[in-house]
Amino acid sequence: MTLMTGPERRRRWSADEQREILMAAFSPGAVVSDVARQYEVATSLIYKWRREVLAARDEGGFVPAVVVDGGADVGPAASLGPAIVVDLPRGARVTISADTPAALVTATLRALR
Repeated sequence: MTLMTGPERRRRWSADEQREILMAAFSPGAVVSDVARQYEVATSLIYKWRREVLAARDEGGFVPAVVVDGGADVGPAASLGPAIVVDLPRGARVTISADTPAALVTATLRALR
């Protein structure tokens, strides 16, 4: 339990603490209310932080890319030549072959975002 004394009644969370809580709350199999109790933070605050992170990301930021050895089969598009595989949140996966029109790729990724 944290006892707050003095004029400041709100707890301040550093960016690192917020990131740690968000990673714990939205990791596979996690329950947000359980994580909120563990860190003694309101669930609404966790969702607010999540909205802020997603809004900042949607403002044209970059996301980390992971390069995977091409030995793994990525589906039927693999035989058409080089491809990009995009793993989206909630388990969605998009495989983009080299001959896919840019407009179709853009429309697909926007629809799945």
